Amino acid sequence: MLFTTFQYAIFLPAIVLLYWVLPRSLRLPMLLIASYGFYMSWIPAFILLILPLTFFNWVYGRFLNGCTTHRKLVFGLGIAANLLVLGVFKYADFAVRSLAELVHVTTHQSPDWAVNVILPLGISFFTFEFIHYLFEIHKGNKPIDSFVLFALYAAFFPTQIAGPIKRYPDFVEQMLEERKLKLSYFDEGIPLIIIGLAKKLLLADSLAVFVQMGMAMPSAYGAVEMWLFAYAFAFQIYFDFSGYTDIARGSAMLFGYHIPINFNMPYIASNIADFWRRWHISLSSWLRDYLFIPLGGSRGGRWATNRNLLATMALGGLWHGASWNFVIWGIFHGALLVGHREFVAWSQAVPVLRTALDSRFGKMFSIFFTFQLVCIGWVFFRVQDPKVSIAIVKKMVFLQPIFTSIEANQFLVLNQKLPIAVPVALAMIIGLLVLNIPISWANEKGLFRKAPPVLKAAFCALTVILVVTFLPDSNPPFIYFQF
Repeated sequence: MLFTTFQYAIFLPAIVLLYWVLPRSLRLPMLLIASYGFYMSWIPAFILLILPLTFFNWVYGRFLNGCTTHRKLVFGLGIAANLLVLGVFKYADFAVRSLAELVHVTTHQSPDWAVNVILPLGISFFTFEFIHYLFEIHKGNKPIDSFVLFALYAAFFPTQIAGPIKRYPDFVEQMLEERKLKLSYFDEGIPLIIIGLAKKLLLADSLAVFVQMGMAMPSAYGAVEMWLFAYAFAFQIYFDFSGYTDIARGSAMLFGYHIPINFNMPYIASNIADFWRRWHISLSSWLRDYLFIPLGGSRGGRWATNRNLLATMALGGLWHGASWNFVIWGIFHGALLVGHREFVAWSQAVPVLRTALDSRFGKMFSIFFTFQLVCIGWVFFRVQDPKVSIAIVKKMVFLQPIFTSIEANQFLVLNQKLPIAVPVALAMIIGLLVLNIPISWANEKGLFRKAPPVLKAAFCALTVILVVTFLPDSNPPFIYFQF
């Protein structure tokens, strides 16, 4: 069930109404049943995965809490069990295909090996929440006694498929809170849902058409066009994923639950470390707390820290998908983080350089340069074939050729929409950049909560009119649903 479908438009109000009319003792069980129904609407059989995995981690967390001998071993086995399930469903086919490719390279044989496991929706997100839970129990936090509460922590439908990744102490505290119906829940939640729908339907899906045009034949385009396609995808994935997060946060708010923000204007980041403090915040903080720090963090000196950064980002890239392009994307960002760390350490000894970088022009240049690096990374993320993505990046960096080739002119004759789409998309991207800054700033800083009701109502009404008027013909799933 997608957030952007008519089915969800019926489902959400019905569950919200039931939640507030039922006695308090029945609200959480009803919300759990509704969340499982939401999950089963895609493929009902996958309830046979999330339900036993939930029960296992609930029981195992209680066992780990009472364990006094071999505690580290017991904790490690619990983490390994969760990773094994994730590995089988998400990475088994990738591992087998990679092995087949290795056999082909070394023996020139072409084995037709495949596992063909269907990837369950949201498995990466709820598995990470289970791992977080066991980590926190191991560190001394109390386990969740109620199975209903624990199951709802993982299955809560607004965040079930693509996050944000919740932290259990905060969410359980909210579930135990005795709350009464407040108008402020709807006053904050409904605008978030409308803004999220506008980001997804009006902006991300419109850009998706243009991005797909460019990626249909990337070898036909010059550097200028490929930069344009990279910019378009940067905004597509931002509006797509932040739109999902807004709808998730708004839906949760209708029940009185506060879900943390996942984005904080990432494209105005002044460096790559700042970008990861602003982009997919729940994942980047999870990787820091439960991967980078357990690997040693920055405790082992300069080279150990750089190694841990690279390993963390490579694994973070692999988490996004069972494909080498995601691993390359993760390594690319890991290398950028290492490079930034080394540059900061070196520049401390050059006062003139630090003064220049701290100036207004220096800060603007840093934002511009960081955005270009992020867009290069998005090429590796978007293009599945590493050979093709490397060729695109080389073309973008070395500006060869600068403009569309003769081959592309022949291609454009067959696709008459493309010559019109390029200037239109360019104008659209510039417009989005200008428009996105004040809207994202107001949204992600929570200023809509403080706006006068009349202004807020007018904004929501205008946004709905724009979405309905300019709704694109296609409505692809959210990008992060595949992870």
